Amino acid sequence: MSTSGTTPSAPEGWREDNQAMWDERVPVHVGGEFYDLDGFRARPDVLRDFEKDEVGDVTGKTLLHLQCHIGTDTLSWAHRGAARVVGLDFSVPAVEAARSLAADLGHGPERAAFVTGDVYDAARLVPEPSYDIVYTGLGALCWLPDIRRWARTAASLVAPGGFLYLAEFHPITDALDDATGSRVVRDYFARDAQVWEEPGTYADQNAATVHNRSVQWQHTLGDVVSALAGAGLRIEFLHEHDVSLFPRFENFEVQGDYHRFPAGHPRIPLIYSLRATKG
Repeated sequence: MSTSGTTPSAPEGWREDNQAMWDERVPVHVGGEFYDLDGFRARPDVLRDFEKDEVGDVTGKTLLHLQCHIGTDTLSWAHRGAARVVGLDFSVPAVEAARSLAADLGHGPERAAFVTGDVYDAARLVPEPSYDIVYTGLGALCWLPDIRRWARTAASLVAPGGFLYLAEFHPITDALDDATGSRVVRDYFARDAQVWEEPGTYADQNAATVHNRSVQWQHTLGDVVSALAGAGLRIEFLHEHDVSLFPRFENFEVQGDYHRFPAGHPRIPLIYSLRATKG
């Protein structure tokens, strides 16, 4: 049986460890090639094709980006016509970097605002009570122990007639072997916190870092969908994609802007996306 509905464990100090880890990595991300902020300033749009298609035209709309990091995705939505974007992140250096990047692009706080704070406290921290679009990008949910609390918070910020859009790495990938993605080697339904000690960062694996302890959680697809439905949103669609943004498995090949299994390898979902509406 699954463990759906249970509250995962959260080891003492998890929030402080995660924040210290992310704070330290912001300068690496700002100055490195992975985010290529000079290139972003020249062409401020890093959104994935399926996100653009599934979110649709944002012209004249308000958008809230939860767990925005340094704001590149947030500001991409502004570039695509959103009337006002707001980003929230718990890392002070990340928010400072996002504000600086917005200023470089000529966006004042009335067009692009960034707020520091815990995502669970977003409803009392962001400047408006609701938004046409609440957006959460890839690699965000694994940092949150309580997916139902997150869903209630996110849903409360969606304006009537608006929607939440989520794109996230598919949880099935965490159950498979790292070499080929062909064998189940981990418990898909595991709810215990996963504690990691890893130097460097996905943006620069060789970066010298000190704060290397992080705590993460796995949330099944069923848990995420059920949490959003339980928070009063109507699931409009759930799509699964056979591409990834990084070499999740050792046998991946680069194909265009994405990483994929080699030709002939059985495919599995690597990313999922969903849209959930209110009212």
